[in-house]
Amino acid sequence: MSAVPTVARKAVGAIEHDSRRAWTVTALLVVFMMINFADKSVLGLAADEIRADLHLSATEFGLANSAFFLLFSVAAVVVGLAADRVSPKLLILVMAVLWAVAQVPAAIGGGLAVLIASRVFLGAAEGPAFPVAQQATLAWFPNHRRNLPGALITLGVTLGVIVSAPGLSWVIQHHGWRAALWVLVAIGVVWSVAWAALGADGQHRTGPEPPAADSTADPQLPSYREIFGSRTWIGTTLAYFTSYWSVALMLVWLPSYLRGALGHSAHAAGTLVAAPWAVGAVVLLAQAGVTGRLMRRGVGSRIARGWVGGGLLVFGAACCLALPLVDGAGAKTALVALGFGVGGSYATIAATTVAELATPARSGGALGVMNAVVTLAGLAAPAVVGALVDAQGTGGYQSAIVLAGLLLAVGAAASFLLVDPDRDATRPLTH
Repeated sequence: MSAVPTVARKAVGAIEHDSRRAWTVTALLVVFMMINFADKSVLGLAADEIRADLHLSATEFGLANSAFFLLFSVAAVVVGLAADRVSPKLLILVMAVLWAVAQVPAAIGGGLAVLIASRVFLGAAEGPAFPVAQQATLAWFPNHRRNLPGALITLGVTLGVIVSAPGLSWVIQHHGWRAALWVLVAIGVVWSVAWAALGADGQHRTGPEPPAADSTADPQLPSYREIFGSRTWIGTTLAYFTSYWSVALMLVWLPSYLRGALGHSAHAAGTLVAAPWAVGAVVLLAQAGVTGRLMRRGVGSRIARGWVGGGLLVFGAACCLALPLVDGAGAKTALVALGFGVGGSYATIAATTVAELATPARSGGALGVMNAVVTLAGLAAPAVVGALVDAQGTGGYQSAIVLAGLLLAVGAAASFLLVDPDRDATRPLTH
């Protein structure tokens, strides 16, 4: 008679253990993404110091930052596809170790060539980080519970800048930009040890939920060609590309814009640079709550994800396009914080939409290829802004922000008109 309660207690204990493990892994991966974007943002925070130290023009500095994305997309595709077959825990551990190693050459010394080589290597190691972290996290949760953990992983991106910007700015001002690289090396090593001890792979599907036992649905898997040719994947990728363009500008040029064009002090800029990321953090959590509530009420993903995401991009576009219409550093700073903060918050919608569209055996590749295409914005945006600044002086920053607004408007249209996972996930498969 006591066997049933004993079995029940064991089952409940196993569920509680899995839940704790799921959130432990999620927390570690949030920190993982924080480190990832601290690595990306450090050159932007030290832009003026690096340009003065290495005697670089704005175009040369922009190209050095663009170099980070030279192999970023290729690595995202290769490792994203591998993530469908190789343990995400192992892939993430290897990436984290390589991040720390990649910082060392530039931290030791050298000029522009060493800096570029270090950033190319770091970019290759960081390229797959977001899709693999999303896949590793979502694998611990069923589809209806993925919005919050997916948002938290993206929130790690935001927290990485919010937490690191003041601290790294202080290190840069008092000990030099190379010392800031050593700080990031140490943090990467410590996190790798923690992940090796506590990280684990989840067992949940990261595509649509499996059909019921009596379902007559076609069990065949869609090909990558079918996924990449769907309007949802194309629309999501295009919308996310325009959003990531804003993210790239925040990472590389926002500190210089705040100091050089708006006249903020180095200390103030080190604090204000976190403002759009703080806005983004609030937006990410609010979006996750709104999307989750809509889906629990039976609202389809076209509205819950496509239209909600499109609304974020519209708001971001409006703020960026309004920049030439206002005067004063305060008003311009606020518009940039709102425009980039809201417009740059599409990542969670992109990841959860593609995870919903793709089957479990295709999710890593679908997310990886999307990330590869999207991060081409990071390759182009820093160089484009550098050329604008060299050509127009400080006015080039405003031109770059208006261009970002136009791109966000295009992304919003793609999200509204093309994204519909329910439609594309259930289309007939042709083999």
